[in-house]
Amino acid sequence: MNRSLDDKIGGNITEQKESNQSWIVFICCFLAILFDGMDTGILSLSLSELMKEFHINKVQAGVIGTWSLIGMGIGGIFGGWFADRLGRVRVSVWMLILLSIGTALLGFVQTYEQFLVIRSISAIGIGAVYSVNVLLMVEYVSTKNRTTVLGSLQAATSLGGICMSLLAGSILPSFGWRPLYFIGIIPVILAFYMKYKIKEPKAWVERVQKPQAVKKNEMVTIFKDPKTRNVFLLWALASILLQFGFYGLGTWLPSYLVSELGVDFKKMTGYIVGNFAAAIIGKVIIGLLADRFGRRIMFLIGGLLTAIALPLIFTYSTLANIVILITILGFLYNSPFAILQTYLNESFPTRIRGTAVGASYNIGRIGGAIAPVMIGIIAESKSIGFGLAALGITYALGVLIPSVFIREKMYDPLANETNRSSGQTEEYPSDHLTPTSKS
Repeated sequence: MNRSLDDKIGGNITEQKESNQSWIVFICCFLAILFDGMDTGILSLSLSELMKEFHINKVQAGVIGTWSLIGMGIGGIFGGWFADRLGRVRVSVWMLILLSIGTALLGFVQTYEQFLVIRSISAIGIGAVYSVNVLLMVEYVSTKNRTTVLGSLQAATSLGGICMSLLAGSILPSFGWRPLYFIGIIPVILAFYMKYKIKEPKAWVERVQKPQAVKKNEMVTIFKDPKTRNVFLLWALASILLQFGFYGLGTWLPSYLVSELGVDFKKMTGYIVGNFAAAIIGKVIIGLLADRFGRRIMFLIGGLLTAIALPLIFTYSTLANIVILITILGFLYNSPFAILQTYLNESFPTRIRGTAVGASYNIGRIGGAIAPVMIGIIAESKSIGFGLAALGITYALGVLIPSVFIREKMYDPLANETNRSSGQTEEYPSDHLTPTSKS
């Protein structure tokens, strides 16, 4: 009896420690993605000032956005691969340092070419930080609450956009764009905290410690199995389409407000704050709904509503109604991304998850990198608004492909731990969920 009581108390203490650790991980991942969101948004908010300083046209400005997305794509792909090999926390720490130093260095550049090169390099950190920290959180949270937690985590991107918009509104008109980039050094502090306080997820540690006769290449494993290969390619295509829409909109929305609607710069940053605030609410709500009604159905609804809204908003927007329309837009166009990472991460097993998720999602960044240039070209011949309205097509196709062809909850990121405690062997399909399994 005393032994049973001791075991129970010991189990409760262990659960409490794990719960505390999960909260620390969530806060660190939230801050990392918040800083990541600030660095993603800083370019669009400073783009009009960069065009004046470096005497560049809209197409050249779009090229900065394109190379940023290429860098982010490279970072996400190789960040996921290194995270499978070296650990989620270790890679996150190094990429936060790269992001911080690279962004701060941009404040010192003197030419367009210098800005382009350094931004492309620092963007590698931006892409990796996002992918690896989502992966880290996925392996710390249970299936039941995963979409809610990741939806809340996705809100950090929008909160980062709010912070950067407020900073831009306060700093840019009086001090120029350079001080905004100097602020980018701050995430170094978080990097060192994570290095010493965050442990690698149990699922990853157990997988690394498991004896393997032959070390298998994760990318080879993905393409060797037909089912895994098909899921990977479908997600890559969906990511290309969704991120074409998302980054095309994110890059050119501030310039659209200022140059085509004639919104004052300080008011514009206020509108963008409202847009991001609506995005935070939207991500949390749709995350809750996805845990209640299913990842796939809410992913589809959010994407299709965005596809319908985009042409309507940019066709009928005026100075009188833009505040309302841009708030609705913020609520909608971020909603598929609140579910995307849960849906995507549950499509692959632990052993290849970092590589598969990092590659499929960030192939989308590289494909979507043409969006800023494409909209820049359209803006030269027609208008920015016309280009943004057309993005509804990519949103519709981007959510239809996974919703039709990819089943939700294919794998459970926590299953390795569960299987070990129940005495099962940790084979490749050990974390596979049955089609009818429920959270």
